[in-house]
Amino acid sequence: MILVAGSEKGGVGKSTVITNVAVELARRGYSLAVVDGDRQRSTARWAVDREEAGHEPKIFVVEKLGSLQQTLRELDEKYDFVLVDVAGKDSKEMRTAMTAAHQLLVLTQSSQFDLDTLATVDQLIDTARDFNPELRVRGMLTRVSTNAFESESGDAREYLADYPNIEPLRTVLYERKAYRDVVGEGLGVVEWKNAKAAREIRGLVEELIG
Repeated sequence: MILVAGSEKGGVGKSTVITNVAVELARRGYSLAVVDGDRQRSTARWAVDREEAGHEPKIFVVEKLGSLQQTLRELDEKYDFVLVDVAGKDSKEMRTAMTAAHQLLVLTQSSQFDLDTLATVDQLIDTARDFNPELRVRGMLTRVSTNAFESESGDAREYLADYPNIEPLRTVLYERKAYRDVVGEGLGVVEWKNAKAAREIRGLVEELIG
């Protein structure tokens, strides 16, 4: 399965999602490849840190810019999962990845600035489905406040419901220090000491593969 994490805005946590989902899938015994299609190379740098630290299981990461369609299809023949991290903008990498993907995971924070970008994403989905009609699109809120009285996430879920192309996930990722702490170690939160963050990633994986 080819899974692309995308958005029209940076800072939503695409690399965080891809690296953490990769670790959890690998720990479950799936074979996988990760494609870093973002010039910032966040996922690729994380993979180098993981390899240098000698963590197991190893995560295979490919860096590729430009058209990703053929690369993703070739990798899909060899691996159970191909996870794709692209830049937070309308890019050639994102558009070509969407034409090959089985699932697109649209990430957004609950701020109005982020939610406003969904209209553009919705148009990109329509275009991608002209070439890939079976593309499944899921939406997930990220970096949600852990404040017990926060209401933005509820409002954001209602906003997502206005876009029938995007199927909202039950899982949300909260703003937790653990997600930042593991990056420099080349780890995922399921290998760390924050049980709440680990449950979020496990829940996300269950939804994505279930």
